[in-house]
Amino acid sequence: MRRKFRISKFGFRISDTALLSGVPQIRNPKSEIRNRIDWLGEFFISAVAFVAIAIIFLIFIYVAREAAPLAWRTIDGISIWSPFQPPYVWQPVGGVPKFNILSLIAGTFKVTLIAMLFATPLALAAALYTAEFAPPSLREWIKPAVEVLAGIPSVVVGFFVLIVLASWLQDAFSLQFRLNALSAGIGLAFAVIPLIYTVSEEALTSVPKLYREASLALGASKAQTAIRVVLPSASPGIFAALVLGFGRAIGETMIVLLASGNAATLSLSPFVPVRTLSATIASELGEVVFGGGHYRVLFLIGVILFIITSVINWMGSRYNRRLRQRLFGTA
Repeated sequence: MRRKFRISKFGFRISDTALLSGVPQIRNPKSEIRNRIDWLGEFFISAVAFVAIAIIFLIFIYVAREAAPLAWRTIDGISIWSPFQPPYVWQPVGGVPKFNILSLIAGTFKVTLIAMLFATPLALAAALYTAEFAPPSLREWIKPAVEVLAGIPSVVVGFFVLIVLASWLQDAFSLQFRLNALSAGIGLAFAVIPLIYTVSEEALTSVPKLYREASLALGASKAQTAIRVVLPSASPGIFAALVLGFGRAIGETMIVLLASGNAATLSLSPFVPVRTLSATIASELGEVVFGGGHYRVLFLIGVILFIITSVINWMGSRYNRRLRQRLFGTA
């Protein structure tokens, strides 16, 4: 009897038209069912990933579509270049509305930089202590305690800054304005610290134990090993954490909406009120005329926010790839 092997999509069997004689047909129903389940699981995961990516693109397309009419026609005296021309003031309500967004961009970056200046050293120090110096019993308490901050709603953090922190800063430093970029940046740091801490701590703990043992065997102390060996080895992961934290800070809305003062000013001083891109969209989109110039400008702000975060993530990804290649010889 002539038989041959045939591999099907969901299993392995022998057909009746082959070169094997006297071998009965081999079938494994359990294996076929398992293969079908694996295929369905792979299909489901792929479908969910595709839908998630498609939703992100559709959101961006919708926002860009609402802002697109400014590119080829003037609406209520506003063209696509009006938000970038002087006077550099954001006053959408008045006899002569002004829609310049440069002050909003400057306020967004000022608050974000203040938040990163506060959050980065605290988060990295906590991650380094947890990964290298804390005893295991204490580590089990520190990490969950820091990560609990990530579960606190941003509106609660903003309310705390508005009622407590802003008044304390004004009294401590005799500030003219109670709500300013400094108070908003410190409040924003509370939202960024858990993200930077979590990713950095995972990067530090993923450094091979052999690196630490080799450093200690050469006579280095535990502190020298942590700072000169473990920290540089984990630098790609730490840089990724900083990029994620920066993107999180730029897109934050409720904290800056409550604690920044919401005054669109062009100033380098951290002690004056500011207004950010995301806070402007949140506070004004519900009150504008549908399809009007103000409405289109707010969607243009959304496009600019998308572009800023995308460029930052792209630049961070490229630098992280080069850093990995320089440290480990692979991307």
